[in-house]
Amino acid sequence: MVKVIKEPVTYRNGSIELGNATRGKGKTIAERILESHDHGDGDRLKIKFDALASHDITYVGIIQTARASGLKEFPVPYVLTNCHNSLCAVGGTINEDDHEFGLSAAIKYGGIFVPPHQAVIGQYMREMMSGCGKMIIGSDSHTRYGALGTMAVGEGGPELVKQLLGRFYEIKKPEIICVYLTGAPRPGVGPQDVALALIGATFADGTVKNKILEFAGPGVANLSMDFRCGIDTMTTETTCLSSVWVTDEKVREYFKIHGREEAYKKLEPEEGAVYDGCVMIDLSTVESMIALPFHPSNVYTVKDFIKNAPDIIDSVEKKAIEQYGSKVREFAFKDHIRDGKVWASQGVIAGCAGGSFENICRAGELLDGKSVGNGSFSLNIYPQSQPVFMELMSNGTIGKLTMAGASIRSAFCGPCFGAGDVPCNNGFSIRHTTRNFPNREGSKPSDGQISWVALMDARSIAATALNKGAITPGTDVFTEEKQVRYTFRREIYENRVYNGFGRAKPEKELKLGPNIADWPKMVTLTDNILLKIVSVINDPVTTTDELIPSGETSSYRSNPLRLAEYTLSRKDPEYVGCAKDVYSFEKERREYAEGRSSGRSLTNIYKGFGDAEQLAKNTEIGSVVYAKKPGDGSAREQAASCQRVLGGLANIAVNYATKRYRSNLINWGMLPFTVGEDERFEKGDRMLIEGVREGVKAGKEEFNAYLISENGKKRQVKLYLKELSADEREIILCGCLINYYNSEVR
Repeated sequence: MVKVIKEPVTYRNGSIELGNATRGKGKTIAERILESHDHGDGDRLKIKFDALASHDITYVGIIQTARASGLKEFPVPYVLTNCHNSLCAVGGTINEDDHEFGLSAAIKYGGIFVPPHQAVIGQYMREMMSGCGKMIIGSDSHTRYGALGTMAVGEGGPELVKQLLGRFYEIKKPEIICVYLTGAPRPGVGPQDVALALIGATFADGTVKNKILEFAGPGVANLSMDFRCGIDTMTTETTCLSSVWVTDEKVREYFKIHGREEAYKKLEPEEGAVYDGCVMIDLSTVESMIALPFHPSNVYTVKDFIKNAPDIIDSVEKKAIEQYGSKVREFAFKDHIRDGKVWASQGVIAGCAGGSFENICRAGELLDGKSVGNGSFSLNIYPQSQPVFMELMSNGTIGKLTMAGASIRSAFCGPCFGAGDVPCNNGFSIRHTTRNFPNREGSKPSDGQISWVALMDARSIAATALNKGAITPGTDVFTEEKQVRYTFRREIYENRVYNGFGRAKPEKELKLGPNIADWPKMVTLTDNILLKIVSVINDPVTTTDELIPSGETSSYRSNPLRLAEYTLSRKDPEYVGCAKDVYSFEKERREYAEGRSSGRSLTNIYKGFGDAEQLAKNTEIGSVVYAKKPGDGSAREQAASCQRVLGGLANIAVNYATKRYRSNLINWGMLPFTVGEDERFEKGDRMLIEGVREGVKAGKEEFNAYLISENGKKRQVKLYLKELSADEREIILCGCLINYYNSEVR
């Protein structure tokens, strides 16, 4: 199915050759796009993007940060969508208050405001903002429009702030991996199947981490645009930086349908283009796939899963016990094995990955004149946008699915992050969405709730619905897939979307609801720092969902202090209290330095490191989280900023799962330290790092920390701070990005 080549390859005569790779400048599609957007010099790129995108979980914080940093007007098209907190079901008025804020910001600064239920963020950007050779940055991790020739990057909010203030997105020149496609998928195999096969082959060993995937090969021509976009969206789960595809007449036709044919340009690698590696996928060999809890890379073929269900499910339950403890035994995944079959209790086709026109048409074709049954199994479908919904109504698909018993919803990302269609306790949900991380679907193990989520393609979900919830591969029931005509009705957006780009109205006021709060003031980095470890996570990977939960907590993302109360709440419920205890020492230190406190309690925190009075003058006190590999998943900056709000000064990791999480730490003034794999820490350990300010300023990459454990034992630890740009060092020195842009601090 998938073959990974971990050495340079050359693109020649439309094929991939091993060996004798001599790099020629600018011959890959990705290199040419990067060069056209680069304002730097050498291997460190300084990128300016053509457009920006955020949704209603992220844009309030971004605009508040930019406003505090001197924002006057959006310099490029900035799209504010409302597809995450659009149900307004939690927290009284606060979600709709955020939407009012977003519209007022679009009016004041010249933005584009897409009201709730009009489109999920990824689909609107594909339909209206993508273009061959363009670059887009979004504060959603699944910012991926590569199938349309657009290199897009999902990042934390502060990276968008930089763009709003006319600054750069800085990265080391990334490696480029060719994803070479051959063959054609057989009936019943969909984009999620190909994507899961790709993720399963590349995630675990980091083969494509922080690299750019460039899709080429004869197999591309055998895929529709919806199929390509479905694969492309899921490349985020490989931990790659971005993606781009060759473009052809199908791409031209896509833009023509959407009234933007001028956005088309043929893109293909030049003869002799050299890639840093290759992933070869024969589409004709891809099976119907399933990704079991708790990650999109936990992949099996559906047939193998059904055949070996008792053993496979047993391994999943063991992982669950590791995550949640013995309580899991009360909620057995094995309960879903009955009569030699595995039974799901819910099917969902939704979001930027699943809710495409073609996916939903496939489900409608299969379920036409059939029934999903009147038992516990339910099928819920969310078209990606109102134009897609309109076309599905026009061609009869909505009617077919409704008559079959499916529930049709509006454009909404909720099922992807736990704000919609939360399964029942011990329920098993199969989803064509983006992720199945622990608790991502909205369950709360701390309250005795556990459910199980697997990712599957819409075709296999429809096949399962046909069999009343018995897991069934799409290849078992599809014999052909019909071509379905699509008409895009642009006036749906013209009648509802506010487009103020280029027409800022600075005299207008922002509408600030009672939950919308400014960021608390951050202090500059002191000469030395004392860190106390308040959480130790030894899991192989820690997701952003575990660092700051999604779901109903998303309503509080426009209020930093209120949201911070949920930090690590589902992974380490003691974290917030411990972090606050440490922060109380730092607050007393500042008061002591200003002559407003006796500083008596500082003796306890500084004990063993020297004179408390002297240390208090130039040694900031902060909490730190240790995790082996934190930051997989969402681009949400709050995974870092919430720690900072509670007095966090650093993270310590063996390595960081994604660039975007590390960038979030830096932009909030936190030190992204790394350590060797053999290093061990305990909760309560205290570390003094002397000369840290001068070291950061000088570009030092290795620091000696003096550690005292809870039992009084002392040892030295080496901490590493590698590959920081000059601007990133300055941000850390200033205490956060807001301070960095504040001339009074600089």
